[in-house]
Amino acid sequence: MNDVATILDQVPIQYDLASHIILLGVVQGFFLALVIFLRAKRDSAIIFFGWSLLVQCLVFLDIYLCYTGLMKYAMHLNDSTEFLVLLIAPTLYFFLFALLQRKPISLKKHWPHFMLPFLYAISQINFYTSPIEVKINAYLGAYHQDLGFLEVPGTFDYSYHYIKDQFRWLVLFSFAFYLILSFSLLMKSRKQGWTTPKNIKVDKYLFSRNTVIFFLVILLTIFVIFLNFDDDGGDHIIGIIQTITIFITSYFVLSESRFFEKSWIADKYETLSGTSVQFRTLENFMDDSLYYAQQDISLKKVSEQLGTNGNAISRLVNSETGTNFNDYINQKRIALAQNRLLDPEFKQLTVEAIGESVGFKSKSAFYNAFKKHTGQSPSAYMKQNKA
Repeated sequence: MNDVATILDQVPIQYDLASHIILLGVVQGFFLALVIFLRAKRDSAIIFFGWSLLVQCLVFLDIYLCYTGLMKYAMHLNDSTEFLVLLIAPTLYFFLFALLQRKPISLKKHWPHFMLPFLYAISQINFYTSPIEVKINAYLGAYHQDLGFLEVPGTFDYSYHYIKDQFRWLVLFSFAFYLILSFSLLMKSRKQGWTTPKNIKVDKYLFSRNTVIFFLVILLTIFVIFLNFDDDGGDHIIGIIQTITIFITSYFVLSESRFFEKSWIADKYETLSGTSVQFRTLENFMDDSLYYAQQDISLKKVSEQLGTNGNAISRLVNSETGTNFNDYINQKRIALAQNRLLDPEFKQLTVEAIGESVGFKSKSAFYNAFKKHTGQSPSAYMKQNKA
């Protein structure tokens, strides 16, 4: 143990601009993830973004400790987050999938996405349970080869190195694979037609596009670093890029906050909190009954159905969607119309009749709303999707 203590004492502690930037990103990332977990609904897409942030922060905390030399105080944790690196891309992809496809993610259905990090973790059990000398040598080999190495007691099995040596390529494969899947999701969403709702500064498509760009930037950065640095020598550069990304994300989150609205302090609806309903209740009512497809629908009638008042419903819709009540109803009507335009069961109906069946009182109102929310006419939509 004297040799262990002696060599650890020689590991220098270094703080520089890069280490400060990485730490700033880690702290901000943990805080943002905490806010997401406390504020987001359990089954919402944003929860997966929170998990992705948490995984990334754990990984970059490891990098921070290694880069500064502070890892010498927790050497048993060295390289303990490698399998988490292989979870970053899948969790980001799950976020995009849930956001754009509005489909739930379940372990039973999506377990193959967890196989790579799981199998890698299994392959490294021998390292995780290895003597402290092995972990110290691994750290010294990556950051301080000039300090020499410790003698490992007894006969130790290093077979785990066969997989560990391929770790960088596994990371590249993971990011490249999920970049392709995410880009495919984005193109599918764009093909279906996406129009930025009024009052939304950063819509789902824009945020998703930026996430895909982040995928690409990280992939290229990792590739360049792998070509120019040995072992973990360039990880701090990835950490700096991650910090920049986290603060850009924080800006997007803050830019959508009601905190900056003029009406935030004196909201005329604040006194109505006792009669408010959950947005999920409104969504379930609309979707289960297709109430939005009624031509005589009104804010008053919907509020009466839910046992509240029109102001509460209006405020709820605006807060959750960034649109007014009429746009919210029309978005649902257009989504239903898109399905019916392609559904063989409705092929006997004209385009105008389908518009009436989803709640529009006139052909012009249907065409205008369809063009506004999809960027194309009903006939163009049918032609594009039936080809």
